[in-house]
Amino acid sequence: MSSGLIDAPTGPAKRSPRPRRRRWLWWVVAVVTVIAVAVAATVGGVYAKLAGNVKHIDVPKEDLGTRPVKTATKALNVLVVGSDQRGGKNAKYGKFPGERTDTIMLAHISPKRDNAMVVSFPRDSMVQLPECRAKPGLPGQRAHLGMINESFNSGGITCTWKTIESLTGIHIDHFVKVDFTGFKGMVDAVGGVEVCVPEPIHDKKALLTLPAGRQTLKGEQALGYVRARYSLGDGSDIGRIQRQQMFIASMVKKVMSGETLTDPTRLFGFLDAATKSVTTDPGLTPLVMKDLATSAQGLAAGQIHFITTPWRYSVTYPGRVEWVEPQSKKLFQIVARDKTVAGSGVKGGQSKVSRSKIQVEVRNGTSRSGLASLVAVQLEERGYHIAKIGDAPRKPYRKTTIAYSPNGAPGAPTLTRDLLASTGLSVPRATTARLILTIGDDWKGIKPLRQDDTDSLKGFDATHDSCAGA
Repeated sequence: MSSGLIDAPTGPAKRSPRPRRRRWLWWVVAVVTVIAVAVAATVGGVYAKLAGNVKHIDVPKEDLGTRPVKTATKALNVLVVGSDQRGGKNAKYGKFPGERTDTIMLAHISPKRDNAMVVSFPRDSMVQLPECRAKPGLPGQRAHLGMINESFNSGGITCTWKTIESLTGIHIDHFVKVDFTGFKGMVDAVGGVEVCVPEPIHDKKALLTLPAGRQTLKGEQALGYVRARYSLGDGSDIGRIQRQQMFIASMVKKVMSGETLTDPTRLFGFLDAATKSVTTDPGLTPLVMKDLATSAQGLAAGQIHFITTPWRYSVTYPGRVEWVEPQSKKLFQIVARDKTVAGSGVKGGQSKVSRSKIQVEVRNGTSRSGLASLVAVQLEERGYHIAKIGDAPRKPYRKTTIAYSPNGAPGAPTLTRDLLASTGLSVPRATTARLILTIGDDWKGIKPLRQDDTDSLKGFDATHDSCAGA
């Protein structure tokens, strides 16, 4: 799909190498399960059938150590992890022993059940891990600095629960673990999920071929889409997380729409596939889910927000990420206390277009090799979606330019404010909302992030259209 701003094709630009191990970010399944089961579960025999699908694992409270005090006593905080265990039906996606999680997130549901927030923790985050005792089949974990997903490998869900509580100060009430066996069935049960593909996809690893544009993906295609990485955007794992957040927003809209909720066959098919892939703690009982379902029936897609913990690429540990402070701490306090930040988008409206809603194509108009990739990384750290990286059709560009169409004009000031120097270029006949940043010889860099910058806390809600920024 052409940007519509500058017709000449761009050449490829190299990115810093990333770890190539295949990653399964199955929070796409997990969050929809948590929200949809809560909102749409029914009583009687159907509800009993769905509840009977769910498996349970005990989480001994003595293994969690000293826990955060629960400030918002009636709020509900659910730890969600995605499992890529490859036994049984999952063996067709590759075989390796044990069970891993590359997806760790927290679903927060407000005390009045009128607002929900889904916080994602990048799997490459370098954090301080707590000590966890060994269990049958698990070696345990010593306290050390390491990747956040080590806890699940070392001590299972109990250790992951303890890790997230110790890092965030948020009291967790329950957990949900989901594997990907039911993913395709869930997508098919709702009649497919609509996405917007900015460029044609030919990804051999993900076994996926798609044309550019708005389209509805069925199960097998959807599975390839959420797996794809190197063939889309800037090829980073963070970029894939951003894309999957768009996918789950679209899926939530479909699940919570009249198209699904008023169709008993479709609704049951979705919930049946979802609950068969779920494992929870025994405390997340059918009664708890029923009460939650009753109280949350008025929850709309616009009241479900998706946020990634503020992060930056690590200089000390290449290929890993670190959390940005004080923004991360502020986010965790919002969740723990069920509070809001003015203009954050966590509750209520937004005064300007947030970075998470802006797609940027970065072009190198200078002779400095790799500059476009470097700038793309810096913008990605701020929360922008990097749609493409390449070279300008001609060189050199004397000035750094932000080209925008009438549809992209609302997002241009946000990007302009983040750059030390740039010139705007309106393209009235273009239709894309994507911004084209062409780096010129006058490039001075990106402004330092202000301590009081809360844009990274804005995220987006489940009404967001993935085609809006393309």
